[in-house]
Amino acid sequence: MTTAERYTYVIEYFKATRPNAGPELHYSNPFELLVAVILSAQCTDKRVNMVTPALFRRFPSPESLASASESEVYELIKSVSYPNSKSCHLVGMAKGVCELYGGEVPSERDDLERLPGVGRKTANVIASVVFNQPVIAVDTHVFRVANRIGLTNNSKTPLDTERTLERHIPKNLACIAHHWLILHGRYVCVARNPKCHLCGLAVVCKYNCGRQ
Repeated sequence: MTTAERYTYVIEYFKATRPNAGPELHYSNPFELLVAVILSAQCTDKRVNMVTPALFRRFPSPESLASASESEVYELIKSVSYPNSKSCHLVGMAKGVCELYGGEVPSERDDLERLPGVGRKTANVIASVVFNQPVIAVDTHVFRVANRIGLTNNSKTPLDTERTLERHIPKNLACIAHHWLILHGRYVCVARNPKCHLCGLAVVCKYNCGRQ
């Protein structure tokens, strides 16, 4: 099977099985999504969704969060992973949004990456989900799934994976493809003991073929 054939099969499979894939983080505006994505680093979306309602009520805007103390934020997010550093990042991000961009979350990846706590993956999520830009955010799920299926050729870094996926996936599908791969990695192609017996991609998956 060629690379092009594998991509075609995977894309058609996800179109049929996950036609409405999207983020599982709860948010109502770009600022809330940015906060939630920062909190989600090495933490489950379920846990993040448990803490953000109170956080958003207390700090509903970049301006309100920018004026908060890190200790105030910490008390509201202390059940997520790495709350100390994330408290610092959230306050710094809010200040950056206010000081650099007039209180509006920017749409361009380079601008987003100027904000504390915002790396390339987080910037790509915002650019894709909020601004519909044809970029693919690569987290641990996307990195694992792409390598296992054979969409990438043993990529060593998330950036390599990102560039390969964006080269082969049509631009009009880039935004949803990000969610296809995340959800597949979260519920089927899990890190340990992937559920290959339940996977509709097993017939084209290099990982599954290697186990047979």
